[in-house]
Amino acid sequence: MFVEPAETQVLALTVEQTVRLDRALNVLAADPADVKPHATATALRDYQHDGIRVIFYATALGSILIVTYVEAD
Repeated sequence: MFVEPAETQVLALTVEQTVRLDRALNVLAADPADVKPHATATALRDYQHDGIRVIFYATALGSILIVTYVEAD
C-alpha cells in the first residue's frame, strides 16, 4: 500500500524504474524485518538497492507493507 507522497512518486517513475521497484517490493515482502531500521525513525524501515530506495513500515503481523517514500535514480 502506498501513501502520499509515495503514490505520487511511483506515478512519476519510468517503466524501467517501475520494474526495479517491483523487484524491490518482492524482496521486502519476503522478509520486511530483515531490512535495516530508518536512521531517525525506528518504526520505519529503509531499503536501498539497485538505485531504488523504499521507506516503509509493516503492520503488526507483517502481512501488509505501508510504503511512505519511494526514490529511483
